[in-house]
Amino acid sequence: MAFKGWEKVRIKTDRGEMVEGIAPVIISASRSTDIPAFYAKWFINRLNAGYVRWINPFNRRSQYVSFEKARLIVFWSKNPAPIMKYLREIDERGINYYFQFTLNDYEDEGFEPNVPPLKERISTFKELSDMIGKEKVIWRFDPLILTKELDVKKLLDKIYKVGSKIHRYTDKLVISFADIGIYAKVRRNLKKANINYIEFDRKTMEEIAESIQRINKEWGLEIATCAEEVDLDKYSIKHNKCIDDELIIKLFRKDRKLMEFLGVEEKEFLFPVKRDYLKDKGQRKFCGCIVSKDIGQYNTCGHLCVYCYANYSKEVVLRNLGRHDENSDSIV
Repeated sequence: MAFKGWEKVRIKTDRGEMVEGIAPVIISASRSTDIPAFYAKWFINRLNAGYVRWINPFNRRSQYVSFEKARLIVFWSKNPAPIMKYLREIDERGINYYFQFTLNDYEDEGFEPNVPPLKERISTFKELSDMIGKEKVIWRFDPLILTKELDVKKLLDKIYKVGSKIHRYTDKLVISFADIGIYAKVRRNLKKANINYIEFDRKTMEEIAESIQRINKEWGLEIATCAEEVDLDKYSIKHNKCIDDELIIKLFRKDRKLMEFLGVEEKEFLFPVKRDYLKDKGQRKFCGCIVSKDIGQYNTCGHLCVYCYANYSKEVVLRNLGRHDENSDSIV
């Protein structure tokens, strides 16, 4: 069995034209930009319109994406506060969702110049958890970064500082180790910002894993790594699936259309089945995610994090933010 692609549909655009598009069951919003933070109103407008136009970053061709078959939206955000007032509208449509909420503490380092203050983000995390349930709010401290000034101990102190305030509002912590060497533009951005980063090695990864395991005796969270080759099972740290069929079954098993897409039968609720045929082959080698359709765009995230692989330059991002129209069928 193999995933053969999303169902093809005909879509009537805002201009009244009929075009061919796809109708994904699972939508990612988004690995490429922070839709909840910067494009919340636009997203709801597109949900009401029934489709979004996604522009391929490599060939600039448009792809039309219908919400007709959508049963799940996975939101990725460092500041979901702007979209929270619209969640009831999504609920009323009967569409499921959960959040990947990246809550780092790099305030002193200035790695995330445009995110709200840490205190405010912690408050938002708690409010969102109370609103939709802690099982639907996954905490990400992502990526972990080392520099000449920010050593392992200081980094662990930061994780503990945040976790001590929010561990009762989530079931899971996801971490990743900044792999800066493979992204030339990230190296350039860090150099431009005069950040003397240090690449992780096996020793530092295990030192952090062992310490997090010890800290987690107080928290009792599920801990996982995102798209990492390193095996940390002995520290009770798993390989993660951010778009996770097992979590989806646990949270949304009453949604029969979603379960049908996953190929789930009633008896499987208690016995998880490995669904390799649904693995997202468009992600990194060690990513465990199942398939979804991402509707975000590169060079549109206003957080301007120095380690971001999805922004090429500050100037391009600011230009795109300036010309964004919340009534347009695409982000830019």
